[in-house]
Amino acid sequence: MDNNTDNQEYRFQPEQIDWKTMEKFGLNQEKLEKMNAMDSLLRGFKTNTLIPITINLGTAVSKMDVRLSLQTGDTGQVAVHLHGIRKEPNLNNTFLGHQFTDEDKKNLKETGNMGRVVDLVNLKTDEIIPSVISRDRLTNELVAYRAEYMKIPDEIKGIKLDEHQKQTLLEGRPLYLEGMTSKKGEPFDATVQFNADKRYVEFLFNTKPSQLQSQQQSQEQKTSNQQPQHTDKEAPKVFRGKELDDSQYEKFKAGQTIYIDGLTDAKGKAYQGYITFNKETSKTDFSFTHPNKLKEEAKPTVDHKTQTAVNTQGKTNEATKNLKEPLESKQQQPANKQQEDQQKKVRKPRGQKL
Repeated sequence: MDNNTDNQEYRFQPEQIDWKTMEKFGLNQEKLEKMNAMDSLLRGFKTNTLIPITINLGTAVSKMDVRLSLQTGDTGQVAVHLHGIRKEPNLNNTFLGHQFTDEDKKNLKETGNMGRVVDLVNLKTDEIIPSVISRDRLTNELVAYRAEYMKIPDEIKGIKLDEHQKQTLLEGRPLYLEGMTSKKGEPFDATVQFNADKRYVEFLFNTKPSQLQSQQQSQEQKTSNQQPQHTDKEAPKVFRGKELDDSQYEKFKAGQTIYIDGLTDAKGKAYQGYITFNKETSKTDFSFTHPNKLKEEAKPTVDHKTQTAVNTQGKTNEATKNLKEPLESKQQQPANKQQEDQQKKVRKPRGQKL
């Protein structure tokens, strides 16, 4: 791959960096290259590791470890940003207009990801921006990422994601996957979740399925418009913010599968599907396809019964018993003149004389 192709992948070029400012931190291009920090910087990301810097103000010298990033300023110049280490993330104050709940704080401390999409406010433009929030695990800085920019892969380590699994990740929630295959060809299980700091779906090996279930249940309660908690046997009246009408709810709480539309994903796009209330687990199962559809497709319809009986089971049909060719799909009568002639033709029984 030539240099021109490489450069197209970068957001910044080395000559755009204010190296005089870097010198004040005790850094230069050669040092950053030796620390393998230049590639992530030029791509617009934070450095993958902490970088030791020295700030010399003449009368005071300060040494610290930081992550570096390049950002474009209001006038178009490229500025160097320092991301210093915090003792802990500041979760008590609002973050871009969002007030953290106890569950938000718990998730950010334990997994590093808040686990849901929330509306944040651009303090300069007052624009409302649906976003996910994560904690920088190296510095404890809080990082937000627009939900519309989130990219979810079709496949993770050999496991193809269905639409429901993709939707779970797009909503910022964790997803437990079993039977993935490592680079060494070994099977493994892990929780995956989109990380706003890394800007991709990451593995959370230390997250147990029990923690995952707790986060999922909490998220379902939040998306139910803060409805009262249900008993173990009570079916929820609201699913992902959509309230069921009385007719739907009667069927739903009885354990029947019902069609539901008007749902909205993290990007504001509408989707629909089928939900079933599992009385044993008191959980709601969602599917984009009716659970009985595959079973129904496996059974021959009325139109196909004649074809199946004649072609497969060796039975005869009075209207087509003299045809030589196998019956076509849904065929119950002669299909053309040739077959009509075959059907009308009366064969002489052997040994019979006229």
